[in-house]
Amino acid sequence: MKRVIQEEGSRPIKIWTDEVEAGALQQLKNLAALPFIAPNGVACMPDVHAGIGATVGTVIATDRAIIPAAVGVDIGCGMNAIRLSLKATDLPDSLTAIRHQIERDVPLGAGGRHQHAQELDALASRLRVVPPAVATIFGGDFDGAAKKAVPQLGTLGSGNHFIELCIDENQDVWIMLHSGSRGIGNMIGRHYIEVAKRNMERFFISLPDNDLAYLPEDTDDFNDYVDAVRWAQDYALENRRVMMDVVIAALRRHLPMDFTITQEAINCHHTYVELENHRGRNLWVTRKGAIRARDGDLGIIPGSMGQRSYIVRGKGNLESYCSCSHGAGRLMSRAQARRRFTVADLEAQTAGVECRKDDAVLDEIPGAYKDLDVVMENQKDLVEVVHTLKAVLCVKGN
Repeated sequence: MKRVIQEEGSRPIKIWTDEVEAGALQQLKNLAALPFIAPNGVACMPDVHAGIGATVGTVIATDRAIIPAAVGVDIGCGMNAIRLSLKATDLPDSLTAIRHQIERDVPLGAGGRHQHAQELDALASRLRVVPPAVATIFGGDFDGAAKKAVPQLGTLGSGNHFIELCIDENQDVWIMLHSGSRGIGNMIGRHYIEVAKRNMERFFISLPDNDLAYLPEDTDDFNDYVDAVRWAQDYALENRRVMMDVVIAALRRHLPMDFTITQEAINCHHTYVELENHRGRNLWVTRKGAIRARDGDLGIIPGSMGQRSYIVRGKGNLESYCSCSHGAGRLMSRAQARRRFTVADLEAQTAGVECRKDDAVLDEIPGAYKDLDVVMENQKDLVEVVHTLKAVLCVKGN
């Protein structure tokens, strides 16, 4: 930990970085002043940056309340990684055909959906049983909710979502991917953010930021939200699992040798909320851009478009609510990145990586993110590095 900020009448803010932008610091102070924040305070990870209402790269433990905007709209967003029996030398000299195969087989982009969703029915049977809280968003239409969810199962999405083929320090091949609960999670998040805001107006509750509107425990809205968000988090896990199966199948089509999975899948959320016990108290822990890092937990901390990524093992640091960063964190906004960098910069920064190198993915250029090595150095008390991965292929959702 780098420092602690303690203002009168607020919970402590525990920070694992030397640099916090002014806007992010104000958001952290707004959070710490809320009456239901746990006594241990707010934990600010080394990849922190300003978000909507609350900072990304933050662990927020609350007593008998949840802030829907802190959980966000990409509920259950996270990572999945597996190690294969393949070595780097087993891969072809050109990975272009494999990239194109993945891009054909995995629907990409904000509206990505499978055209023949019935093929996924067997896989999606458990998730088709949507809770009433989700169906309510569709006017009580359970079939409507399922029709929204099922076609997007096994799809990547847009923004910083990606699929990568990586090589570790032992020259072993890994598949790593990043996605969440897609359009259905977005609808759930937005719906309950508005519900929370209306409740604040109804009960004349004034907040430093409207996006800190919360749902108190033991209310119908709170219970409905918890049901919906747990379903969305399950959906996100299943989405990544299905997508991983598709990527493995795509890889098999282009390799002459058979291969197996030698590292069981690490499948971890980094934007979610769970009820956890910390220091003897049951608390709602929102990890807004952070992963759980209990003693022995394996996690994934990715770089950006061909930069290094890390498989880590948690140290169970109680000060961070047993958490660590979820990546490097953005250094600048997407608009700033587009003004700052050119396609030539993108080509230079992704040299040696099979990926798109065009204007559509310019806002995801590695230079738009913080230095991941500095981030890792700042959280040595939270995790230890198990494997260092270098991407050789990257598929973006843009």
